Amino acid sequence: MEIRYRASNLEETHKLAEAIGSKVSAGDVILLDGDLGAGKTTWTQVLAKTIGVTDVVNSPTFSLVNEYQSDKGIFYHFDLYRIDFPQELFDIGFEEYGMQNGIMVIEWAHKFIELMPEPYLAIYIKRLSDTEREFVFSGDSLDKFEAVIKELG
Repeated sequence: MEIRYRASNLEETHKLAEAIGSKVSAGDVILLDGDLGAGKTTWTQVLAKTIGVTDVVNSPTFSLVNEYQSDKGIFYHFDLYRIDFPQELFDIGFEEYGMQNGIMVIEWAHKFIELMPEPYLAIYIKRLSDTEREFVFSGDSLDKFEAVIKELG
């Protein structure tokens, strides 16, 4: 099953991230995919703020993972864009993060989908224009977030 949501502007994109953030809890895994510039990091920044992260949330493109404290536990933000081989994930201890019972947001997850912790909520962000985005939701955890997504659209 999948659910589609169309955000006509940045405010609607923010409301979507806030809605997901209101339901997220320790142990949740969110996979984010989409082209460069689709808004993955921006969406993650709003989600992080919603769960109480007070630090500045930046893309971990070069560090691969950033860790933050939130009101809902440890928040891990991964960016796999620069990872080319599964061994690189093992080298940073990726599988151990999934055992920490934190909240994980993983950008560019499709590159290594077979290594992603389950269950997860997968979100594909499609850039329609400078301000419009289409979000496609799927994954084992979709039922947890389905009501808040449908409530928005």
